[in-house]
Amino acid sequence: MPNRLHQHFPLFPLGVVALPSEAVPLHIFEERYRTMIEECLRRRTEFGIVWLADDGLRDVGCAVEITEVLERTDDGRINLLTRGTRPFRIVERDERLPYPAGTVEYLEDRAEEPDEAAAELARQLYSDLVDAATDNRPDPEALATMTAYEMAATVDFGLDAKQGLLDLRSENARLRLVSRLFRAAMKRIEFVTRAQARARSNGKVRFT
Repeated sequence: MPNRLHQHFPLFPLGVVALPSEAVPLHIFEERYRTMIEECLRRRTEFGIVWLADDGLRDVGCAVEITEVLERTDDGRINLLTRGTRPFRIVERDERLPYPAGTVEYLEDRAEEPDEAAAELARQLYSDLVDAATDNRPDPEALATMTAYEMAATVDFGLDAKQGLLDLRSENARLRLVSRLFRAAMKRIEFVTRAQARARSNGKVRFT
């Protein structure tokens, strides 16, 4: 069994939650994080985004790879694009580097039989949500292979919901959770649509 522990892993505490496959743009301005990013670029290594919530730093985060450096400003700031790769858990903090780091354990899902019904329902609800939000349905072939992470990565859920997905070690459980989230998102879209229609009619029902 391969060693899933990784020492001296760079950590970036943020007020966001990243998911595997999610595109995450970042603006780097603090010197210690500029140092961290330059080191990752030089060594072509990942770093971890961890949610810094109001009640503290979460234990489970998402490793990201740098996919593109968009801009370097004259004062040293860096705008870049990253992509989530895999979840990890912080085992121990490392205070010896010039930026936040730690020993992390890459997390794997537990062995289970795929729940095809849960997958089909989640993908149908996702397709309906994308259609309602954009007037375009996802490509059926691409949709048929999308995981819970890949679907959730394109929807703006709250941070608690995204962290809940990241914490789960079961794809079946994640599919059931995103189905509930997609249903809730559809209800919000329907509510907004009704509210806008009512506003256009000044709250009156028109018969002509």
